[in-house]
Amino acid sequence: MIDCFICNKHTGNIQTSGVTIYEDEYVYVSHIDRNGNPNYLGHIMIDLKRHAPTLGDMNMEEAKAFGMIIARVSKALLVSQDAEHIYSYVLGDAVPHLHMHLVPRYPNTPKEYWGPNAVYDWEGAPMGDNTDVIKLCNRLKTYLENNPYE
Repeated sequence: MIDCFICNKHTGNIQTSGVTIYEDEYVYVSHIDRNGNPNYLGHIMIDLKRHAPTLGDMNMEEAKAFGMIIARVSKALLVSQDAEHIYSYVLGDAVPHLHMHLVPRYPNTPKEYWGPNAVYDWEGAPMGDNTDVIKLCNRLKTYLENNPYE
């Protein structure tokens, strides 16, 4: 779709933070982009490649690929980033193209900042610029490549 942010991201028509972490015929994995603002390190987007608005619009091959990569990227965040918990959510209100948010919670995050959006409010949250995002993306990419069955 011409005016879909996610479709345009997949085709390279718009530039986003970091580098592609993983891509196959069904899914595309990257770091969230915050339009030049500091990023919460590890906030990952898993997009369905085909333009479909909701979880219920996936076919079974897409659903298998989507579920597997969610599990694999979550494991990569736990192991390579030392996250202690992974939040996940799908909204679809602002961008009607299926994408899953994975947001890690890191050790020592105060309990009042637990939650996929609350972690952004913690002054000790691991925030970074695009250089930091690229390094994180490459660590996740390397983990996924070296652990294809995890």
